[in-house]
Amino acid sequence: MQNNNDGPATQAPDASTADNTFHYSRAYANYVLGVLFVVYVFNLVDRQVVSVLIGPIKEEFGASDAQMGLLIGFAFALLYSIAGIPIARWADRSNRRSIIALGLAVWSAMTVASGLARSFTQLLIARIGVGLGEAAGTPPSHSLIADYFPLNKRATAIAIYTSGVFVGASIAYLGGGYLREHFDWRVAFYVLGIPGLLFALVVRFTVREPPRGLSDAGASEAGTSTLGETLRYLLGSRSWVYLITGTSLLSISGHGVLMWGYEFFFRVHDMTPFETGKWMALIMGVGGILGTIGGGRLTDRLIVKRPGMAIFGPGMVTLVGIPFGIVWLLADQRWLSLLCLFPYYALLNSFVPMVYSVNQSLAKTSMRATASAIVLFAVNIFGAGAGPFIVGAISDFFTPQYGHESLRYALVVVTLAGILGCGFLMLSSRHFAADLQRNKNGP
Repeated sequence: MQNNNDGPATQAPDASTADNTFHYSRAYANYVLGVLFVVYVFNLVDRQVVSVLIGPIKEEFGASDAQMGLLIGFAFALLYSIAGIPIARWADRSNRRSIIALGLAVWSAMTVASGLARSFTQLLIARIGVGLGEAAGTPPSHSLIADYFPLNKRATAIAIYTSGVFVGASIAYLGGGYLREHFDWRVAFYVLGIPGLLFALVVRFTVREPPRGLSDAGASEAGTSTLGETLRYLLGSRSWVYLITGTSLLSISGHGVLMWGYEFFFRVHDMTPFETGKWMALIMGVGGILGTIGGGRLTDRLIVKRPGMAIFGPGMVTLVGIPFGIVWLLADQRWLSLLCLFPYYALLNSFVPMVYSVNQSLAKTSMRATASAIVLFAVNIFGAGAGPFIVGAISDFFTPQYGHESLRYALVVVTLAGILGCGFLMLSSRHFAADLQRNKNGP
């Protein structure tokens, strides 16, 4: 097991051959994190680019906002969430590296297929395929990170991985905006989908599979847990239940911004596609990364000595950001709207690495990928799935009264849902220390 968190190398029983030792340097652990980060960038590029293309897709296929919300929400999230659990069960028993590589190849191919669609139904099916492939990305990645990084470094490592969301979204906004303005919308799917097929080879041939529980002193990789056992164990933690409830509510706000923010500026503030893409790339990229890394560092500083504050702190930071979100949406001046979106989006994402780190810490080593998939199931059904669809449906409902500004007020509704989500994080913080000790001592 790992003897020194900052030492040059560690040893542990090999996951595949008990007689061998698994050696890795801190530099190699960082390399693995970097590779997984790039995989997550591809994940978000392929997922996010469709939000930039809402306008031309809607026009070509004659779709409503609710239908587009279905395309950018449930079409991706439903199969992503459902398939994530059996794939995570597979990852808890098999080679996580190879599963990630396979998933990357599948979702990249389905992104290219999205550009070949000649009807709304065909595009819908292709996006469902993207969701299926991406289900193999995050759960095994979280599990690998938890094995390469110890508890007091885990939230920061997961924050770095999670920041791939914002780099990927920025590339989608900037590249997609440029391609939307100068080419047919299908070109964006080709240009942004093909590189992932090549990077899948890098993952497969350069990332090594570590033993389970490598970075957790005293942890054992012996045995596996069934899905039912994993659910019963996690549901026995009040901290975990409150954490997932709050995260699901906050995800509605977060995905509403992520998937409709570009279209908001295009409709409400009359910005051009590429101009919108530049601003969204800057705000989502820089703001999201700062918020996520900051939240991860805050969690790591608090989790060892003051575990409850590791949840309470990021939850309060997130709550402070919500007034900025309201001003972002209601401001008539473009500059004020852009100015307020930056702190809102940065603060909104400060809780994210805490959630994934706490989830890995509350789960036993034999169930970490499955625990990650369960969290992602909740987050994506409510956030990535319901969030964009709810925004689109409310926008359609408000259209007779507010016209093209209906999207403004639809986003206000989902932003306010974040207040309730922060409240559940506060409740979770009260029970975390006891539940963390329960996990160390066994069920």
